[in-house]
Amino acid sequence: MLSKTIRYYNKRSLSVDVSAYTRVLEGFRACVGNTPLIRLPTLSKETGCNILVKAEYLNPGGSIKDRAALFLIQDALDKNLIKNGATIVEGTAGNTGIGLAHLCNALGFKCEKIDILRVLGAQVTTVPVVPFTDPNNYNHHARRYAEKHENSLWTNQFDNQANRNGHYLMTGPEIWTQTNGKVNAVVMSTGTGGTLAGISMYLKEKNNKIRTVLADPPGSVLYNYIKSGKLERTDGSSITEGIGQGRITDNLKDAPIDESLFIKDQDTVNMVFKLLCEEGFFVGASSGLNVAAAVELSKSMPKGSTIVTCLCDNGQFGMPKVNKIKSQLHAARACRESNIKVSSSSDSSNDEYTMDIDDNEFNFNEKLLLTDIRKVKNMLAY
Repeated sequence: MLSKTIRYYNKRSLSVDVSAYTRVLEGFRACVGNTPLIRLPTLSKETGCNILVKAEYLNPGGSIKDRAALFLIQDALDKNLIKNGATIVEGTAGNTGIGLAHLCNALGFKCEKIDILRVLGAQVTTVPVVPFTDPNNYNHHARRYAEKHENSLWTNQFDNQANRNGHYLMTGPEIWTQTNGKVNAVVMSTGTGGTLAGISMYLKEKNNKIRTVLADPPGSVLYNYIKSGKLERTDGSSITEGIGQGRITDNLKDAPIDESLFIKDQDTVNMVFKLLCEEGFFVGASSGLNVAAAVELSKSMPKGSTIVTCLCDNGQFGMPKVNKIKSQLHAARACRESNIKVSSSSDSSNDEYTMDIDDNEFNFNEKLLLTDIRKVKNMLAY
């Protein structure tokens, strides 16, 4: 194994494995996948289990959705559904659109998909946020657009099983190989269903005793569906984006999911800052939820078990909403109130997000709550 030693000013040394960098990759497409599997030392020590995370933010487009984007396009190419110069259309809240835009640039396609996407050359069409049953839902807009334009493809990330097949062929084998087959459970949140379904299908074939667990935020039907088969939403709404569902997608249908966990936003927000302050990882709310679920799952696992989840992306895009909650929590603590209703508006819709905060459920280091105390009265004005 190739390695080199870096010496620091305090005379401590760190051995760095450089074997991963000895091979030249061919373009953007070849960089998707093969992300590191990282043990979180603090949480592993606290839980008595090995808490492992796939570092999906290291995909070249910055998230796990690069994998889905790659296989959605590759599937269309294999089936001769598109040709050179085709327009790729998708209804997406963010990361899938970013992955598609990157891949379209790299492969010579056009992408119909705000800010970062336009920088990447995607044409962006914004539509109101409405349920899937509404004909004006963004997925239906995307389908109609593709139908009306020649040499266009709607990738249909929610119901195109090329999505989960990509994780069956790539992400699942990576986890099995990186753990040397010694994985006891995998737990992840889901939006399209592709990641958890594909990984679970592969790992269950290798060892049917591996526990496969769906982690769900407030306001979604998936927790209750896995528990009881009923499409009933849990109470409330969530600061998380791109996860949770109001229906069962084709990617999730018949997936071998053993159980589900309901993760409160309080636990998600706590974990986002714990990962930053104690593990060093700057991630968004969906990643915080995933790791919070892994910790919750560890309570029902034998000591020494290996639990795998993922860090979906970095915290760049999701932190504004999390920081609003952090600021309002600081205000609540400053006034010594135990219950306070807070609300914030999503940057991508007019939907109001509300959450009842009990500050006893949060465990932030208050030195890290950076809101100026002089702003507390303004924050409580409502």
